[in-house]
Amino acid sequence: MTDAHASLAELRERLEELTGQPGRLAEVLDVPELSYATGVPADTVTALLAGRSVPETSLGDRVRQRLDFLRETRRRPDGKRYSLDELAKIAGTSRQWLSEWRRSGLPSLEHADRIRRHFDLPAGFFTADEAEALHAALQPVLGGLEAKADPLAPLRTPGFYRLARRAPHMSPRKLQALAEWAEMITERNPAEDEDI
Repeated sequence: MTDAHASLAELRERLEELTGQPGRLAEVLDVPELSYATGVPADTVTALLAGRSVPETSLGDRVRQRLDFLRETRRRPDGKRYSLDELAKIAGTSRQWLSEWRRSGLPSLEHADRIRRHFDLPAGFFTADEAEALHAALQPVLGGLEAKADPLAPLRTPGFYRLARRAPHMSPRKLQALAEWAEMITERNPAEDEDI
């Protein structure tokens, strides 16, 4: 098992613990959104969430697949698909180069990064293997679930501890402001509860 798969397994266990849904993460989490964010096909996301192994893909195959995925899932403002000419312009290169990239799966880092930044994709979008990409996309989900499980977690930071140590020397007005700030941080927002 690679490090990425081991890390994903640990994260999956923690998510199952927090959701109370062992073996059912694909039913609890938004698989299409995870697929959209990672460029990993939805069936592969589902398999990885279930702890199943998926076929390993070569770097070239991943890059080609993610570029095609990008063309299918990201649309122009008018709702139409980006042409290869438009993607080439975004990348700062020619259509011929982009066509070669699709054939070989070996883009230049500069051109791939321009496309990644244009579409606001995560670092490693084109190159991360499926487990790495899913692990990165699940980190905010885990953070959200942990915050729900422990609403005081935002207060357990070094900065807040330093501030709390000063409390005995604060005026009543400053203590009230500090209490209001802590209450605001830990206040649950029902809209955020529905984001997962």
